[in-house]
Amino acid sequence: MLTGCSSWPKDYADLYKREGCWKGETFVEMLRDRAEKQGDRIAITSGDRNVSYAELDNKAGRLAAGLQELGIKQMDRVVVQLPNVIEFFEVCFALFRLGALPVFALPSHRSSEINYFCEFAEAVAYIIPDKHAGFDHRTLARGAKDKNEKLNVIVTGDAEEFVNLADLYIDPKKNEAKVASSDIAFLQLSGGSTGLSKLIPRTHDDYIYSLRVSAEICQIDKDSVYLAVLPIAHNYPLSSPGILGTLYAGGRVVLSPGPSPDDAFPLIEKQGVTITALVPPLALRWLDAISTRDYDLSSLQVLQVGGAKFSAEAARRVYPAFGCKLQQVFGMAEGLVNYTRLNDPEEIIINTQGRPMSKYDEIRIVDEEDRDVEQGEVGHLLTRGPYTIRGYYKAEEHNAKAFTEEGFYRTGDLVSMTANGYIVVEGRDKDQINRGGEKIAAEEVENHLLAHEAVHDVAIVSMSDDYLGERSCAFVISRQKAPTAKELKQFLKERGLAAFKIPDRIEFTDSFPKTPLGKVSKKALRQIISDKLNNRITLK
Repeated sequence: MLTGCSSWPKDYADLYKREGCWKGETFVEMLRDRAEKQGDRIAITSGDRNVSYAELDNKAGRLAAGLQELGIKQMDRVVVQLPNVIEFFEVCFALFRLGALPVFALPSHRSSEINYFCEFAEAVAYIIPDKHAGFDHRTLARGAKDKNEKLNVIVTGDAEEFVNLADLYIDPKKNEAKVASSDIAFLQLSGGSTGLSKLIPRTHDDYIYSLRVSAEICQIDKDSVYLAVLPIAHNYPLSSPGILGTLYAGGRVVLSPGPSPDDAFPLIEKQGVTITALVPPLALRWLDAISTRDYDLSSLQVLQVGGAKFSAEAARRVYPAFGCKLQQVFGMAEGLVNYTRLNDPEEIIINTQGRPMSKYDEIRIVDEEDRDVEQGEVGHLLTRGPYTIRGYYKAEEHNAKAFTEEGFYRTGDLVSMTANGYIVVEGRDKDQINRGGEKIAAEEVENHLLAHEAVHDVAIVSMSDDYLGERSCAFVISRQKAPTAKELKQFLKERGLAAFKIPDRIEFTDSFPKTPLGKVSKKALRQIISDKLNNRITLK
């Protein structure tokens, strides 16, 4: 086990092995098995390029040999910052062969995050594109190199003074590392709602289990075609079932250069895409765009929406617009994933965020004193299970707060549970606004506002108040005919919303600040309203 990582207690590890959760399989064995059984089948499509399972396995072996020549060895950490390109897969599976650990950075990360990842993880290499989305990643590499002159920088495309990835594909060697399924496979990033992201260690055992169960629930098989529009280094498009779940099932992954309807809709038609995954702001964009585009999207069977709560008002629009099933996904890179099932009644799919995917997932919903709340009441979500970590990497002090003594992970989510075991997300603990002792769940009010025909999207955050402690501010993106703040408040009143829940202030904006995955950054919105209040700017 990598130093700085917490493992499952022996009795739990023995249980998960005995029950068949952990089958002792590594990612190296997974790809090799698929290459042997269906070598000629296409694994990945990107633009005009197609790579078969056999080709992917072969290229991973050749690249592993080249990386080994650079001195990369077992348990070395390598920061990987690649966009949705085939090389991402070749790099990952090459590192798996060496027992080296990818540290997954997102394409939108910049020097603050990259320097931190390289330093904190003690990375020996940093793998990047030359340019992506108009940004030159080699400038980031130079900054990282200045802080660690021994850092190997590897570039896809024009490498300039660095190592070109294309030059590292050499004849494979026989001396691959002996990788155990219980070993750490890679390090993912936490959401980082406060400060810089924590690093999340995932083992071959626990992650492959999550892929297997996800593929079963989402009915992924060798005929499935998964369109990746979100950054593939993120846990949601990586594993729920995502690109790795699709490869596990022997299906085909199609990479989109971007998430916009103009990028994705033609690919759905041309490639016969059967399933794709979006975050709520992107789903709203697709819903608005579909009536103005003329593409045949009939192959699409499942549209997943996750990463944040999808409002019921928007969820009801998916089937009429796309003619496919909506699947809500609520999960986290630390482990737990909940899905609505494809055969669930419509009201469950629209109004809940699913139920745990594994019967071995343990769930607690507790109050501020860690006492279990009654069924249906809102509380803090705690979880543990065969694919939920027991601690962040090198974060002993934080782990003492983020995990209970019994090993339950404190997710930071406020949820309730229905009588039949489905989770309803009420918001993040930081999304709960305490207005003079009255608690407001931002998501509830957002859902009401989204029912207004002139509202495209909305995000509600707290703002400091000397008298009540906190008041609420709604940031609204309107459609072409913008409503007034007075109209929206009257609309909420007519919907029977309690007076204390009606936003104290309403700000109209053209767009929301986003996290690297594309979620609305409420942290940034809270800062915006704080700055305006401090500067005494008049608000609507």
